[in-house]
Formats: sequence, C-alpha cells, structure tokens
Amino acid sequence: MKTKLLIIATAFIFLLPTRAACQGMPVYDNTNFISLVKQLIESGKQTAEMIKSVKFLKDAKEAIEKVSSVVQQLRAVEEIAQNNQRLIQVMQTDLQDILNSPYIKPEEIDRVVESFDAIVQNSLDTVDFMDEILSSDHLKMSDAERAEVLKQKELESREMVANITTKTKRYRDIISFRKMQDKINNRETNY
Repeated sequence: MKTKLLIIATAFIFLLPTRAACQGMPVYDNTNFISLVKQLIESGKQTAEMIKSVKFLKDAKEAIEKVSSVVQQLRAVEEIAQNNQRLIQVMQTDLQDILNSPYIKPEEIDRVVESFDAIVQNSLDTVDFMDEILSSDHLKMSDAERAEVLKQKELESREMVANITTKTKRYRDIISFRKMQDKINNRETNY
C-alpha cells in the first residue's frame, strides 16, 4: 500500500508540465508530500485496527448476550425445580396430615385429593415441557425465545406454589374450625 502511494506521488510529480513549474505554479515539497502519505498510511492502519476492535467488541457482546440468556434459563429452571420441591414437601407432609385428620369427612377426601392432583399434574406437565424445550432442537427456538418461555413457566410455577399454599391453608383452617367446633359441642358443663 505504501509503495503504491509513493509510485502515484512520483508519477504525479513527473507528469507536471515543465513550463507549468516555471509559470508560477506552486512548487511541492516532496518531504511534506511523503510525510502526508505516511500519515495517510498510518491512519489507514489505525482504521483497520479500529474495525477489528469493533468486530471483537460485537462478538464479545453477542457472547455476553448468549451467556446472559443461558443464565436466565438456568435461573428459571432452578426456580421451577425449587417450586416443584415445595410441592413435593406439601404432598408428603401437609396433604397427608389433612387427609389423616378426623375433621375431614370421608366424602371430602376425593375433592381434596382431586384439587391437589390437578396441581401435581400441572407441575409434571411443566417439567416435561421444560425437558422438551431444553433438550430438543425440533422446536427451533432462539435462546431468547427459550428464555422467555421458561420465564413464563417460572411464573406459572410460582402461581402453582401460591395456589397449593392457599389450598393447604384453607383445609387447615377448615380442620381448625371443626376442631374448635367439636370442643365447643362436646365440652362438659358443670351445672
């Protein structure tokens, strides 16, 4: 590149008509011209380096966005897993306590089980759907789309935990009320 510019500059100087230099045409100082050419070459190199830096930064930004998307996906999956763990704990302890309570009538047991079963089935469907999203390419989703879907499932999972907490509290309140009612109805009077 440097050689081409030097050849062009030299050719420009030699192509000047000789009498033009004698008729008041400005005389060019070759050292200044060569200095200008050197500056142009150096500027070109700096521009090339800047273009490389911009490309590197663009690639780095894309990599960071991918990592950010993966982190969001992992957080959503972790939240869903924690919510499912809470559901399992409720099923193992609270539901068993509710069903074993003498204050829940036998005809109510089916309704209690059905209400909790719907939540459990939704939880299992969410886990299957997450597995499908994370392990299969046939859905042809970008990382951002996948993160958005997982975020939605995370919100549904939170709603599930809130729902099961509400149901558990409602059944515990019913048991507590019936227990208190039983104590009042069966108290001994000292008359």
